[in-house]
Amino acid sequence: MAERKLYLGRQVRRLRRELGLNQSAMAAEIGVSPSYLNHLERNQRPVTAAVLLRLAEAYDVDLRSFAAEGGEGTGVEQLAEIFADPLFGGFAVPRYELVEMADNAPAAADAVSRLYAALVEQRRRPADAEEPAALSPQAWVRDHIQAQRNHFPALEEAAETLAGALGDPLTVAEPLRRRLKEAFGVEARVVPPEVLEAASQHYDLHRKRLMLSALLRPESRTFALAYQLALMEFRPLLTQMLDAAAPPDEPTRRLLHMSLANYAAAAIMMPYQPFLAAAESHRYDLDRLCAAFGASIEQAAHRLTTLNRANARGIPFFLLRVDAAGNVSKRFAGESFPFSRFGGTCPRWNLHGAFQTPDRVLTQIVETPDGQRFFTIARTVQRAVRLDPRENSPLAIGLGCDLRHASRIVYADGLALADPHATPIGPACALCPRVRCPQRADAPAGRTLSLDATRKTISPFPFVGG
Repeated sequence: MAERKLYLGRQVRRLRRELGLNQSAMAAEIGVSPSYLNHLERNQRPVTAAVLLRLAEAYDVDLRSFAAEGGEGTGVEQLAEIFADPLFGGFAVPRYELVEMADNAPAAADAVSRLYAALVEQRRRPADAEEPAALSPQAWVRDHIQAQRNHFPALEEAAETLAGALGDPLTVAEPLRRRLKEAFGVEARVVPPEVLEAASQHYDLHRKRLMLSALLRPESRTFALAYQLALMEFRPLLTQMLDAAAPPDEPTRRLLHMSLANYAAAAIMMPYQPFLAAAESHRYDLDRLCAAFGASIEQAAHRLTTLNRANARGIPFFLLRVDAAGNVSKRFAGESFPFSRFGGTCPRWNLHGAFQTPDRVLTQIVETPDGQRFFTIARTVQRAVRLDPRENSPLAIGLGCDLRHASRIVYADGLALADPHATPIGPACALCPRVRCPQRADAPAGRTLSLDATRKTISPFPFVGG
């Protein structure tokens, strides 16, 4: 860090806002003047090693994560993905300008990102659609959750208190059912799937009856009970969080409401401190965590991405979930993993190979174009409900973290972590700068193709400057 100047205005500002401090209060706590802190936040001064150490001591900051690119707002990689679109083909915006925009004009960067997201939604709409294009509820909620780094302290505290009253998390289903009945008069029943048609669960408000599909797996039934209890038990808190988030329309508000209730349900099933302690004790063994908390593999993996409590953080994992066709249905970034926000994944990441080896854990060390290395695991997971017994349509999840954390994970045992072989990967093909990739499926945006009828290259899309 001492060898280069660090302009971390966005990160400093984000940290201050998360702590609920004004500039004068934070400046006093880290021993600088308010005007100097203001210069730091506006990237008019680099953050010195001394200031970084004071931040670490005062607020339990992980220095490497703090200095890494990413976090709240639109980062350089997201801007690069946007400007790689053929729509901007004539501009060739250099990377240093994207860095300046992300660091010095974050609101403008967010506005560009939102406009581009609306453009993507417009492209997906039928040509005869009459409604105007807008940022989809899914995109808005995903961005909001990511801006909070997938961690909601108020929900964590409320869920941890409730979970403590319910007792042993392994047998929490029955206490959840009793709590619904005794506190809210709600009766939970398992019913044939034909009763619910396309639903997996349904709450009948008038009869106060929660109906759960008989096709739900046991851990999914527990989650359904926790979800319904969260909606009722945390109603005032959820309303407060929704009002503070200010979603742009009613569908987005409803989706955010459901997402926050899902978060709370996971926190009830796997309360923060016991879950973190078990994760550290079992070295992040997903099967051991499932056994300890009565959760599914996906539930436990997803929960690992939320362990971001100050003074009690777990490994900062990222998570991706895809189907066999490559459609991404979950995406939570940890640290600075270069997810493609609007596209797919790299075919060289063995996430997709998990479909050929169901239920087996695949490990891989990958290296992104900027030289960062990550340890990843991939495996298939089952859907919560299987409607047709003749069909088997599993999903695959990829879970990973910076390579420096790998020694704490049981799946990395036996791997040469000191000097590992790393698989070169990149973001979506249209953004990837790698030339010698036989699996490139798309021409790199913004690059001039270098084609010669007398010469065929490894990649079908060679380009100038590669």
